[in-house]
Amino acid sequence: MNRPVVIADLDGTMLHDAPTFEQRALSTYTIDTVDRLHQAGIRLAIATARPVSTGLSMVNQLHADACIYLNGALVDFDPAHSDFASLTGVNDHAAGHLRKIGFDSDKAAALCRRITESIGNVEIGIVMDDVRYTNFDVTKYWTTQTWRPSDFTDVPQGTADKIIIFPDSAEQAEAIRPLIPDDFTVHVSEGRMWMLMHPHANKEHAAQLLCRNWGVQPDDLVAFGDDTIDIGMMQFAGTGVAVSNADPTVLDIADAIAPSNNDDGVARWINAHILN
Repeated sequence: MNRPVVIADLDGTMLHDAPTFEQRALSTYTIDTVDRLHQAGIRLAIATARPVSTGLSMVNQLHADACIYLNGALVDFDPAHSDFASLTGVNDHAAGHLRKIGFDSDKAAALCRRITESIGNVEIGIVMDDVRYTNFDVTKYWTTQTWRPSDFTDVPQGTADKIIIFPDSAEQAEAIRPLIPDDFTVHVSEGRMWMLMHPHANKEHAAQLLCRNWGVQPDDLVAFGDDTIDIGMMQFAGTGVAVSNADPTVLDIADAIAPSNNDDGVARWINAHILN
């Protein structure tokens, strides 16, 4: 393998757990380790389900060389020259710096209406440009994210990043599945939130884009994850590392196991196997 490139998930992987989503954080040990990576000339990419609003500060803390937001719906190849406005479409961005992979908001709204007409009490919404257009109060899950109440007849024109659904039971989940068209893929985050996305909006495809953009081989990637949504990325990489608190399915496919997220497993593995 040539000089490695590190790509890592945030929640459950690099971040320490906390009572609320907003309180999850990077440790000083992890930040210092990533600084040493940069000093050694090794690039770091973040691959997270987080939107720009809750991921950007961590990308800046880590001085990441790239960030895959929204599980692959938005890829930032140049975080050093990006800000919230350019990442969310308020301001223009330099050509080639961003890649957005989604679907037309009219199509997303039509699907949301179809699902709510069939299953009246389902919690569902559209994420687009870091705004959530939902039929439920999102502060029950995230207290800092921007949202607008919607019946899905008033969603603005644009490219939607994803549809989010919170089924309240196994029975409701089973009722939803037949309503989802084949050209949407379904990912489940932390066992509770469904994300309906463009088939190419995933961490594996985003990792492929990074390899092409940076001129590196998949074998050079070291990918860290904890959730089933990380599996494709980890298997694409030359080395897939699961933290010990990972989903059992992720542990089964991993090439190596690092200590848990709360024990700074990613940083400890980097120190033991890359920097040393």
